Amino acid sequence: MSILFSEKTKTFHLYNQKISYIMTVLPNGHMGQLYFGKRIHHKEDFSCLLERQRRPMTACVFDDDSSFSLEHTRQEYGVYGTTDFRHPAVEILQEDGSRLSDFVYAGHEVTAGKPKLPGLPATYTEAQKEAETLVVRLKDAQTQMALELFYTIFAEGGILTRSVRFTNEGKKNVQLTRAMSLCLDLPDCGYEWMQFSGAWARERHLKVRKLEQGIQAVDSIRGNSSHDHNPFIVLKRPTADEEQGEVMGFGLIYSGNFLAQAQVDTYDMTRVLLGIHPFHFSWKLEPGESFQTPEAVVVYTREGLGDMSRTFHRLYQRRLARGYWRDRERPILNNNWEATYFDFTEERLVEIAEKAKDCGVELFVLDDGWFGARRNDHAGLGDWYANRELLPHGIKGLAEKIEALGMKFGLWFEPEMVNGDSDLYRSHPDWILETPGRHASLGRHQYVLDFSRPEVVDHIHEQMSKILSEAKISYVKWDMNRSITECYSRALPADRQGEVFHRYILGVYDLYERLTSEFPHVLFESCASGGGRFDPGLLYYAPQGWASDDSDAVERLKIQHGTSFCYPVSSIGSHVSVVPNHQVFRETPLHTRANVAYFGTFGYELDLNKLTKEEQEEVKEQIRFMKQYRKLLQFGSFYRLSSPFEGDGNVTAWMAVSEDKREAVLGWYRILSHANPPLARLRLSGLDERLCYRITENGRERTGVYYGDELMNAGLITTEGVSGETAPGEKGGCDFDSRIFVLKAERSCLEGEE
Repeated sequence: MSILFSEKTKTFHLYNQKISYIMTVLPNGHMGQLYFGKRIHHKEDFSCLLERQRRPMTACVFDDDSSFSLEHTRQEYGVYGTTDFRHPAVEILQEDGSRLSDFVYAGHEVTAGKPKLPGLPATYTEAQKEAETLVVRLKDAQTQMALELFYTIFAEGGILTRSVRFTNEGKKNVQLTRAMSLCLDLPDCGYEWMQFSGAWARERHLKVRKLEQGIQAVDSIRGNSSHDHNPFIVLKRPTADEEQGEVMGFGLIYSGNFLAQAQVDTYDMTRVLLGIHPFHFSWKLEPGESFQTPEAVVVYTREGLGDMSRTFHRLYQRRLARGYWRDRERPILNNNWEATYFDFTEERLVEIAEKAKDCGVELFVLDDGWFGARRNDHAGLGDWYANRELLPHGIKGLAEKIEALGMKFGLWFEPEMVNGDSDLYRSHPDWILETPGRHASLGRHQYVLDFSRPEVVDHIHEQMSKILSEAKISYVKWDMNRSITECYSRALPADRQGEVFHRYILGVYDLYERLTSEFPHVLFESCASGGGRFDPGLLYYAPQGWASDDSDAVERLKIQHGTSFCYPVSSIGSHVSVVPNHQVFRETPLHTRANVAYFGTFGYELDLNKLTKEEQEEVKEQIRFMKQYRKLLQFGSFYRLSSPFEGDGNVTAWMAVSEDKREAVLGWYRILSHANPPLARLRLSGLDERLCYRITENGRERTGVYYGDELMNAGLITTEGVSGETAPGEKGGCDFDSRIFVLKAERSCLEGEE
C-alpha cells in the first residue's frame, strides 16, 4: 500500500496489491483522472494516459490550445459551465447569482490511517498500517472557497473511499446546492449497470441493463434511502460473472436522500456520480463554516461479482460496524409482532416467552404496542413510557420476568415519529415537519418529528435513555414507518430550508451515537417498515437490520440474494414466520422457512405454542443447528451459486465457507416441483481443492468423500426424488422445498488417492 506523488509531473498514484488509482493536476490546475483499475507498475510520468483531441463544436479552456476542453477530459470533481457540459459534482450559488467555480490545486497531505468524519458514519481503521489517506486541497481564487478531496486506500482488497469537505474561507455567504461524494470518469462505457430496487416487501431485487449514451440513475428523495432503491450500484463488464471478470461496486454510507448516476457522453466516456441528492438540497456556508459530504466506497476487482461482494462484506463487518456486537454471533430471538400484533397482555407475552425458552430461543422481543395509549397505530407514538394497563409491572417488571426464564429481553421503538393522539404532540405540535399554511400529510397515521432540531432529539433521547437505564434491555429494534413529506422546519430560516433533509439524518445519527455509547452492550437492529432504510449508514450504529417486512421464505430468496451483493449475512435480519404467511398468504414448509432464515441473524416471528408437538421438536432441532453453525453462517465467506433472478429462477443456492475452508454450509432452494425432472448438479465455490469433504444432507450423511476440486468442477448432484416412483421410506420433493448440506473436511484423503 502506498500513495506516491511526482512533483515534476504533479501526478498521484495510490496503490496496493490489488488496485491503482492515478490522477494528475491538469494544465488549468484542476484535478484530472488518468486510471483506475488493476494494479500497474509505478512510473513518474503517466501523461500518456491524458487524452487530448481536437473536436468540432468544442469550447476550449485556453484560446491557443484547441485540444484541451474539459468536455472531453476525465476529471476528479467536475464543474459545469467552463467547457464541461456533463452533470457536475459541485455547484455553488454565490451572492451575485453566479454558479461557476474554478477549483485549482493548492496542495496535498498524506497521512497514515483514516480520519473520522464529524457527525457522519464512515469506515475506520484500528491501526494506522491498515490504510493511508490523501487529502488534495483545491481553492477558488474568486470566492475563496476551499475544497478538500479525501481518498483513503486500504492495505487489503480493492477498496478506495472518497469524500469531500467544503470550507468558506471568503467574506461572503454562499449556498452549496450540489456536493457529491464521488465523481469518477471512466474512459469507456462497456459495462452493465446493476441496481437493487423494488418496493415495500420486495426490496433489493436485482435489475441489470447495458449502459448506453445518456443517463442511468437510481435515487431517493423520500428522506430515507428507501424500499424503492438502494444506495449501491455495480458496473461490470458483460462477460463478468460470480467468479471472474472486471467489476466495480459503489456504495454510499448514508441514510437519507441520495443519487447514484452514470452518464455516458456521445464519445462513450462514463461519469459516475454518487452522493446526497441535489434535489431539495442547499447548504448555506457563512464565512468560516464547513460542510462534509458522506463517504462513498468503491470496490474494484477482476475476480467477479462474488469477490466484490465478499470485499464489501469484510469491510462492512469489520471496519464499518462497531462495538460489542460487531464480531459476535447474533442471539436467536422470538418477536411477538406477528404472533399478537397489538392484542397482548403481560401474561400472554410471558406464555410465548416460556415456550420460546423451552425450544432454545435466547432473546424475547416485545414489538409495537407497549407504550402510552397505543392500542392500535392511531395513538401513542412519542410517549415512551409503559402502558400500565397492559404491563402492570412496567417494562422493568416484564424484563425481569423474561430474564428469570433465562432469556434476554428486547424492545421496539419508533423514536422519529409521533401520533396526533399523544401527549408529546399535544405539548409540542410545532415539533413535526410541516410547511406553514399547507396540509400536513399522514403516513400510518403518524407525523415525522423534526430531528433537525436538537431539542427534539434531546427529548426523545431522555425518554429512551430512561427506559434503557431502568430495565434489563439487551436489544432494541429501531423502526421508522414512513417517509418525509412537507419537509420544512419551523426552527430554520428560509435560506436554510434546503438543509432540513440532511440535518434530519444528522439528528438520527446523533441519537444513535448517544444511545450506542451509553448502552454499548445493547444490540441495536435498524428497521424501516422492513427494508426502507437498509443502508451502510445505519450499519455504523446498528450491526443488523430487518431486511424486509416480507417474511415469506420464497419471497425472501430474492430479497436476501439481492441484499448479499453488498451487505454481509450478519447484517440481514431474517425470521421464521407463521403460515399462511401474513404478507403473501403462502403455505411453505417449516424446514424451508428455517433454511432460508439461517442465512441471516435468525429468529422466529410467531407463537411457538400454536405449533404442533412435532413442529416444536423440529424448531428445537433448527435452533440446535443454528447455534452449532451460526458463526460460520454469519461470518463465513458467502458464495452465491444459483440466482433467483436468472433463467426461470426456480432454484436458488448459497453457501458459507469457513476461513480455513474446512467447513461449509450450503442452502439449496427450489420453488416449484416438476414431475420426473432432469438430472441436476450444482458447482460449489470457495473450497480447498486439495481437501476431501464428507457431506450431510438434511442431517443424513452421504456416502463417500468428495475432493474440493471435484465439487467445484464436476459439481454436487442435486437431482430430486420426485419421479413418482420413490423407494419405500424415501420422501419425495414438494413445492417450496429446500435442503441444507454441511461439508466437513477429512483429516486425510482416501488411501491410494493423490
